[in-house]
Amino acid sequence: MAHREAVATKKRRRYVAETYWGRPVPGFGDPRAPLVIVGLAPGAHGANRTGRVFTGDRSGEFLYAALHRAGLSNQATSEHRGDGLSLRGVYVTLAVRCVPPENRPAPDEIERCGVAWLDRELALLSPRVVLALGSIAWNAWLDHRARSGVAIPRPRPKFAHGACVRLADGPLLLGSYHVSQQNTQTGRLTPAMFDRILRRARAEAEPGRF
Repeated sequence: MAHREAVATKKRRRYVAETYWGRPVPGFGDPRAPLVIVGLAPGAHGANRTGRVFTGDRSGEFLYAALHRAGLSNQATSEHRGDGLSLRGVYVTLAVRCVPPENRPAPDEIERCGVAWLDRELALLSPRVVLALGSIAWNAWLDHRARSGVAIPRPRPKFAHGACVRLADGPLLLGSYHVSQQNTQTGRLTPAMFDRILRRARAEAEPGRF
C-alpha cells in the first residue's frame, strides 16, 4: 500500500501532469465472459496510473493487441479509462491489486491486496477457461479454488507455458508466460506464441465456434 501511494506521488516525468489512480485496481471486461485472464499486479506507471488493468504500459500494449487480433476487443490499444476500449468474451483481472516493489509481491502482499479481491470478483464470474499469466497468477487461481473447497491434486500442478489442468467442477486452467517486457522483449514470449495460447483458450471456452 505504501509503495502504491509513493509511486502515485513521485510520478514519472512524462506523467507529471496526470493524477495517478494510486488505489487497488479492479478487473475489466465482459462480466459474462467464458474466458478470464489473470495477470500479476498493476504496473507502477501503467494501471497504477490509469486505474485500468494492463492499461498505459508495454505489457498492456502486448496483451490488448493480441486480444484484438483474436477478436476479443474492439481496438488494439489501451491507453486510459476513457479511450473507448471494450472486451467481448474475455475478462481481465489481477492476482494482486496494488503495485508491489520491483513487481515482485511478497506472500503477505498477495494476502493483503490480492486474496479477498480475487475471491469476490471471481464469485461474480462463470468462466469455462482461466488463462494465468505467470506462476503467481497460476498459484493464485489454485489457491482460490482451494479456498472454495476444491481439492487440489498432489503433487500440486506446476506452472509452465502451455500447461493445463482441470480441477473438479471448474474451468480449465491454462498457463502462459506473463506479457511483461522481460518476456516479450527477450523473445521468451512472442506474439505468435501468445496467439496460439489464446486460440486454444477460445476453443475451450467457446466449443463449437472454433
